[in-house]
Amino acid sequence: MKQILNHFLKNLNKCKIMEKNIIVITGGAGFVGSNLIRYFLKKTNYKVLSLDNYSSGSKKNHIRNKKVKYINGDTKNISFILNRKKKKINSIFHFGEFSRIYQSFNKMDQCIDSNSIGTHEVFNYCLKNNIKLIYSATSASLGNGGKDKNLSPYSFTKAKNLELLENLNKWFGMKFEVIYFYNVYGPGHVCTGDMATVIGIFEHHYKRNKPLPVVQPGTQSRRFTHIDDTIKVCFQAWQKNKCKHYSITNKKSYTIIETAKLFKSKIKFLASRPGERYASALTKMNLSNKVYRVYGKIVLKDYILNFIKNCKKNTFEYLQ
Repeated sequence: MKQILNHFLKNLNKCKIMEKNIIVITGGAGFVGSNLIRYFLKKTNYKVLSLDNYSSGSKKNHIRNKKVKYINGDTKNISFILNRKKKKINSIFHFGEFSRIYQSFNKMDQCIDSNSIGTHEVFNYCLKNNIKLIYSATSASLGNGGKDKNLSPYSFTKAKNLELLENLNKWFGMKFEVIYFYNVYGPGHVCTGDMATVIGIFEHHYKRNKPLPVVQPGTQSRRFTHIDDTIKVCFQAWQKNKCKHYSITNKKSYTIIETAKLFKSKIKFLASRPGERYASALTKMNLSNKVYRVYGKIVLKDYILNFIKNCKKNTFEYLQ
């Protein structure tokens, strides 16, 4: 009788696990989110649901697959939008936040609406429905002994979200993984507009034979990390399920001027901007535990040299 009962309970637990067959990715139409969706489709049989308001995401990043569904909506409405899905959701990767430093000064309302109001709703939705959260933190709030968290509305909101997560874990035992991103680049990154990345901007100007814009003084250092290395760590953190903090970065640091010179192109200097960080700090500790450092394998210099090679090849083929 005991064996029959154990067998029944085992099968019941399997059924419950299978019921939770949806992975939610906020910001799934963005650069990081769309690459994560591709990785999940390749590595798992889960269904994937993207929640994005398309403030920086694009329908060009949509993946045609019967296992993927895209919803246009704000994270502050997540409880309403995903109410019928709550029992089927395995985990939520929350990557759908306002994610630019300088722009957060000009768009502070949008930044707070997304990173404070929207993110708190995501946290609350996960807490109430016992859903695992994977949260994207940022290196922008780590430098200068932690004081850089007050450099901009963006870094301030991100730092406060980390504090809240730690408290939710202490108060209610909420489960989460935190992943620190460091200047992610690679195919599909944003090259134009307010949300463009440094490498994306340089690529855009290079293709048009325009001088590469470098914000003064140009000695600001960054640990540029390829999207493939970043996504692998996001997936591994989800798999390990240890409620830990991870940083995915690169061992080599480049100044902005060094990075621009790798393109072997003309450079023009722009005026310094508020909120500018002078270094990408490698964090050793979070609020209550150590951070697991993971270093990417893809080298920025090799990526840029390959980009230049492909540009010249395409130009030559066009002229032919």
